[in-house]
Amino acid sequence: MRLFFITALALFALTGSAHAAPAPHMAETSFDQLAQPLPLPYNEHADARKDIAAAREAARLGHKLLLIDFGGNWCLDCRILAGTIRLPDLAPFVARHYVVVTVDVGRFTKNLDLTKYYGLGARPEGVPALAILDPQTGKLLNPGHGTALSDARSMTPQALADWLAQWTH
Repeated sequence: MRLFFITALALFALTGSAHAAPAPHMAETSFDQLAQPLPLPYNEHADARKDIAAAREAARLGHKLLLIDFGGNWCLDCRILAGTIRLPDLAPFVARHYVVVTVDVGRFTKNLDLTKYYGLGARPEGVPALAILDPQTGKLLNPGHGTALSDARSMTPQALADWLAQWTH
């Protein structure tokens, strides 16, 4: 019980909100249980600005948060995140709370003006680098936490679900 209370306090401190939607319980306990091969979520030829604008409008109209996922198909942690959010336990939760758009950063060679614009720095410390925004105002909701999943492989599917849940309301 004490651990639960400490975890709840930590979650409140991170988000500033006691109203975050609870994360779904993940049946998978290891990333070894993800479908193989892992997804390649980043379109290397996409127009990132156009994709972000469309996703922001969809999020605004759907009363959801905008999640911009900056990364590359070469990145194991990016592919783990993509595979995890497609799991049957997590996909409906993500779809209910977020509009997700992926932006390819190459090998830190492109779209870095966008990572800077969205508060992740001119060259993020790692990828995936996530910007979670209120689509109505454009306000970044996760400042200082954008690269928290850049070592996703050291986490669990449940920890990824919990991280995504903490920004919802």
